[in-house]
Amino acid sequence: MNDQENGITTPELPVTQLSADPLRPNISIDDFAKIDLRIAKIANAEAVPEAEKLLKLTLDIGGETRQVFAGIKAAYNPEDLIGKLTVMVANLEPRKMRFGISEGMVLAAGPGGADLWILHPDQGAEPGMRVK
Repeated sequence: MNDQENGITTPELPVTQLSADPLRPNISIDDFAKIDLRIAKIANAEAVPEAEKLLKLTLDIGGETRQVFAGIKAAYNPEDLIGKLTVMVANLEPRKMRFGISEGMVLAAGPGGADLWILHPDQGAEPGMRVK
């Protein structure tokens, strides 16, 4: 006999962010320490005409610039990003893409498409600062 035959109903559990996108397996503090997160100023942003989802960002990380392709085209107009601060993974292995080399990754939250938000540090953060 199942629960419905017994007159028992099982309540539906609410869908939460974590139930929809579960946490990944734990990593050690040593694994986390390998990731070099830095404050980056978006010096330039432009659409990649041949790419449906990508913006080409030029990021100032305090004395050095990096080119990063970010899949945020549906969420942002390039001109609205110029001058903003964000957080990037600065030591990600460069990746050759059809449009050029991507030299890092900006951090963003959300499921994707138009529902994506790049992370912004509070006032006082400066390009090149390490995020701890």
